[in-house]
Amino acid sequence: MRGPRQVLAAVLAVILVPVLLAAVEAGGIERVKKAGVLRVGSDITYPPFEFMEAGKPAGFDVELAQEIAKALGVKLEYVNTAWDGIFAALKAGKFDMLLSGITITEERIKSFDLVFSQPYFESGQGVAVRMGDARIKKQADLAGKVVGVQINTTGQAAVEKVKGVKEIKKYEQLPEAYLDLKARRLDAVVADYPVIVSNAKEDGKFTPVRGLQLGEPELLGIPVRKDEADLVGVVNKVIQDLKKSGKYAQMKQKWFGEK
Repeated sequence: MRGPRQVLAAVLAVILVPVLLAAVEAGGIERVKKAGVLRVGSDITYPPFEFMEAGKPAGFDVELAQEIAKALGVKLEYVNTAWDGIFAALKAGKFDMLLSGITITEERIKSFDLVFSQPYFESGQGVAVRMGDARIKKQADLAGKVVGVQINTTGQAAVEKVKGVKEIKKYEQLPEAYLDLKARRLDAVVADYPVIVSNAKEDGKFTPVRGLQLGEPELLGIPVRKDEADLVGVVNKVIQDLKKSGKYAQMKQKWFGEK
């Protein structure tokens, strides 16, 4: 099994090769500035990364998108869209980039001709269970259980690798899975661990299984179309500047309760 550093090296290799190959493409910045708006696609049902608050998008990713739009000198338009099909929508030109708690994978890069930014967040797949349910403590305990996931996510992929799972139920949105968990139609829900922790604090009727992570650590990035790879340069600079200034740590503390 590869450790976190090996995973990071492998993911960075996946990112950098497409960036170098697409370096000659430089139409994104000019097009976005001419339009005067940065269109960001997102499934806005994934707090604390993105969610609706008082009728407006809010969350860690939303705040990051605001910083990117500011760096480009344009307005931000956050476009809510269903997760299933979000990559195809980016490829079709409906958005300029995606910011939706997205794990960097080679499959996504190749299947949709994407280029990812440098990683901006490290995550991993956690397990949520009903409050007071102590049956699941380790990965092997998922055998014989009904597990809920958001469709076409790395959470789904992680559960599919677990031996003996009785059934994997797939949902368009994660909150739907939580409802079935609380109604005892599921034994567990698998999703990004930081998201489960935050959601559990808000809800109070389910809890993360502490110390249980499925698969390897995952690095989140911001994808753009390969023919507009120049936008990645702006995104990377924003990420670096936020970390250097200390604002990134403030954002992480604000939305996740940790630096």
